[in-house]
Amino acid sequence: MLTFVMRTTGLLTAAAALAATMALTACGTGTRAATTSAADVISMNGSSCGGHWHLAHPGWHTFQIRNSGIAGAEFDLINPATGAVYAELENSGPGTTTPMSLDVGSGKYAFVCQFEDADPATGPTVTVAGHAKGTPATLPVTFNDLIPVAKKYQAITEAALKVLAARTRTLTAAVRAGDLAAARRDWLTAHLQYETLGAAYGAFGNYDNEIDGRADAVGVSSHKWTGFYRLEYGLWHGQSVSELKPVAETLNKDVAGLLAWWPSQEISLIDIGRRAHEVIENALEFQLTGHDDYGSGTTLATTVANITAARVLLGLLHPLLAPRYPGLPAVYTWLSRLQTLLEKEHLRTGSWVPVSRLPTLARQDIDAACGQALQELAPIASITEPRNTNHGF
Repeated sequence: MLTFVMRTTGLLTAAAALAATMALTACGTGTRAATTSAADVISMNGSSCGGHWHLAHPGWHTFQIRNSGIAGAEFDLINPATGAVYAELENSGPGTTTPMSLDVGSGKYAFVCQFEDADPATGPTVTVAGHAKGTPATLPVTFNDLIPVAKKYQAITEAALKVLAARTRTLTAAVRAGDLAAARRDWLTAHLQYETLGAAYGAFGNYDNEIDGRADAVGVSSHKWTGFYRLEYGLWHGQSVSELKPVAETLNKDVAGLLAWWPSQEISLIDIGRRAHEVIENALEFQLTGHDDYGSGTTLATTVANITAARVLLGLLHPLLAPRYPGLPAVYTWLSRLQTLLEKEHLRTGSWVPVSRLPTLARQDIDAACGQALQELAPIASITEPRNTNHGF
């Protein structure tokens, strides 16, 4: 049985990018009292998934999808021969009517209804006559498709955590020895290693906040604030070795704890496709604004590490994405463009230009490249959302 997920992002978010590349077509937001004639409405409930609808000819069409059931639901328009998805409507509440628009080509169509706590049901097959091409359907990604991807990523993350633990030990040793110049250098090396793991942060539980938590909630003076950013604050704000030692020791302990804990964890399959976008989105919000700069001025370097995290996931997902997402080359193009712009701000001395000191044009170029990369990444979460393909055809 497909686990129903009421998401607020997905094909709705991806609409503009997918329409341009003729991939999956997005659907609008549900409204309770949509203005439409009764003849245009396709009713969905537990006993009838769409009924016997028909179209006189191919071309752009807006279906008015009414959830006549008593529970929330997801509705897909599919090719009944293959299960490939033409369009999807999520978060449909009981009693709502929602438009679903796409270029309907000649061929066979059927609706699939997935109500909460119920098995998917497939409606009647409808044939649209003629020889016209329309919006192409995208083959769904299944749970079985993603399981080997998750296992590979689990192993990659464990290997990366071992590197992180070694670098954190080196950092802690420098602080213990009172060599704060070396500690500042080692801090950046260790922190960037952690930031390449951004795609797994959702599976780190409380460890993520302990290791990489911000001071927003508690303030920079709170003893509850721990981790890399706390150590950064102390190293670049003149705190003494005696003040920094317990911070470094706690960080070292937490990283070792994460490494020991990680093998028993599982990555949510639905998160695998989301993280490539989310890690860059977080970089735009927290790194490229300078929000997460606690003194080192290295948030541009952190963004480069975040790009590495996104690329790792894209590499694992590539066999699934390549035949499903025509816009995939643009993802790599814009990530490379963003990385090139960032690396221009890496000085020969080894330091990085802080965001606050970027020339206006450079900052605008970086923000624009990041924004475009996010737009190209947006459809991936929906394309790789695992689906139950047992629709009875």
